[in-house]
Amino acid sequence: MNNKVIVIGAGLAGCEAALQLAQRGINVDLYEMRPNKTTGAHKTDKYAEFVCSNSLGSSDITNASGLLKNEMKLLGGVLIQIAFDNAVPAGNALAIDREGFADKVTELINNNPNINVIKEEITKIPENGNIIIASGPLTSDELANSIKEFTQSEHLHFFDAIAPIIEKDSINFDKAFYASRYNKGEASYINCPMNKEEYEKFYNFLINAPKIELKEFEKNAKFFESCLPVEVLASRGVDTLRFGPMKPVGLVDDRTGEKNYAVVQLRQDNSAKTLYNIVGFQTNLKWPAQKELISLIPGLENANIMRYGVMHRNTFINSPKILNPTLQTRNRENLFFAGQITGTEGYTESIASGLLAGINMSRYIQGKELIKLPQETMLGALMNYISNPEHEKFQPINSNWAIVKEIELPKQIRKNKKEKNTILSNRSIETLNTFIKENS
Repeated sequence: MNNKVIVIGAGLAGCEAALQLAQRGINVDLYEMRPNKTTGAHKTDKYAEFVCSNSLGSSDITNASGLLKNEMKLLGGVLIQIAFDNAVPAGNALAIDREGFADKVTELINNNPNINVIKEEITKIPENGNIIIASGPLTSDELANSIKEFTQSEHLHFFDAIAPIIEKDSINFDKAFYASRYNKGEASYINCPMNKEEYEKFYNFLINAPKIELKEFEKNAKFFESCLPVEVLASRGVDTLRFGPMKPVGLVDDRTGEKNYAVVQLRQDNSAKTLYNIVGFQTNLKWPAQKELISLIPGLENANIMRYGVMHRNTFINSPKILNPTLQTRNRENLFFAGQITGTEGYTESIASGLLAGINMSRYIQGKELIKLPQETMLGALMNYISNPEHEKFQPINSNWAIVKEIELPKQIRKNKKEKNTILSNRSIETLNTFIKENS
């Protein structure tokens, strides 16, 4: 059997898959179309570039995303460890210096003797050989058409939006203050408080601000709920933002002790602490409108905007009709998919699927049984969810407790979210440790 693997895409999933294969002595041809062909969202030619937020979500093991990170460590994940090595302060969340992270992954890939990087665009699924498609949600039109032909189904699309990034030195700290919600972890977020009058002025401008018009082929695509542009959220009602990305609860300025009507948070974006992104402010507003909107935020009146928000179409396959929970396609045993193109939404989830695809491709080449992770684990539950053929209207999904195999618990514990999640997390880790021992 051919022991070489072609991995398409040097994003998070593709790099993790390639490194997993290389660690097992398997040669990899890693194809990446950048910088010869751009995506419209990536800014560099480095591998594993974080495009939107720099946050991978919570690190708390009683949080679904935090549990998934722990599982990835147990399974020998490479990129998740690099993420922790390049962490920047973000309370209970794992946020990274995106440049430091991409630099380290690029170095590991380029210096690995078992990985051959080919900077060319793959426009068609290769007919022969072992293939992992990890081209991401920004898959080129040519390859997307080839995937569409292979799957014999229409593509599903949704929009993802990027939040603006602000230079820290341009923030007015006479108004802004450092704090983490409920004082959890280091006070690493920059907070810009608003009173009722300031909020209403901000809101009225936002809902009337000019937006970039969608192209005709984009109009049938859908927004993913957790990445909604701020203007779409605002359109749901005047108080929607105050109960979403601008909620003021748990954020008190020690200088005044006053409760605020709304708060805009900024999260550290690089290890040098010179850049901060506006949390939850993904947007498709025109750039002049973005600049004016941001200037209405107290503390950001003269903000230097280092990157404006943009919006782009993401692509994902109808995984329930195409994939097994091993990420192997049902119609071709030497073809796997990984990353956000499978409908696993989120950075952590993307890396995790690349980890599993790499492990299972190596087992396929070695003639071993592919691993199907238990549904008591977060990764196993996620893979089962995206491959469940009973889904009729499949949409991208993050890790969450609702997809994990249920457990019988007393009523009083079921009502205690923290206690219930602790029990589920402990069960997952115990189950996964046993599974790893039994499956080498």
